[in-house]
Amino acid sequence: MLEGSIGESMEKSTTIGIFDSGIGGITVLKEILDLVPDADILYLGDSARLPYGTKSPKTIVRYSLQCADFLVSKGIDMLVVACNTASSHAIPDLKKMYDIPVIGVVESGSKAAIETGAGRIGVIGTPSTIKSGSYDLALRALKPEVEVFSKACPLFVSLVEEGWCSDSITEQVAARYLDDLIRANVDTLLLGCTHYPLLKGVIARVMGDKVTIVDSARSTASVVHGLLDGRPRARGHQSLVFYLSDLSPTFIKLGELFLGKKMEQVHEVDLCL
Repeated sequence: MLEGSIGESMEKSTTIGIFDSGIGGITVLKEILDLVPDADILYLGDSARLPYGTKSPKTIVRYSLQCADFLVSKGIDMLVVACNTASSHAIPDLKKMYDIPVIGVVESGSKAAIETGAGRIGVIGTPSTIKSGSYDLALRALKPEVEVFSKACPLFVSLVEEGWCSDSITEQVAARYLDDLIRANVDTLLLGCTHYPLLKGVIARVMGDKVTIVDSARSTASVVHGLLDGRPRARGHQSLVFYLSDLSPTFIKLGELFLGKKMEQVHEVDLCL
């Protein structure tokens, strides 16, 4: 079963809330905009407290609930957890707390990886995501005989947020991180962090053309599209609003680069109130 279910109430759903610890979730947002272009969307980036990947599970759950509380207070009809670390630790608590569909990237990405027919899957993510074993559990729940090889790649987040998505240094770091997975002869590589799709070109070159790259951002957007049955009902024109817990000019600059357009409605919020 996917993370989140949908009932008759979702037939009138028009507002999707998305949160991430920072900028990576914009890759999920971009894919949702592509598949569901007429839905109203609220994006929350907890940029003041990133990265979540180095925090304890207890803290990750607390931060996630604060993010969700804020978005739910805005009247969202669906919650997308566009953060692999939060999806790995907080989904059960979020689903218990709110009576709306809650979709995380972990199970969405795992389903997409299994659907490739993979037998040996490599998973890369933050240290917290990899340590949680959430992808291993989700993949084996779908296909018990699958072999899973996991690797934490913590520097990838910093490289993306520096804007070094195609830099030679990034390729050297990728080669170092991914060597174990190449040696393991994986046939599929699952990008278990929403920052990583920005490095897809570098990662694909390092892994070689025989390895299928699965982007959890795209697969999560597909789940959202499916739950809405492809027919969200917009309230006039689409509204896209951004909330940041730290209004950083660097975040906005990179966010616009990743989104491919200007972030026009941006507001600063205090999630600790």
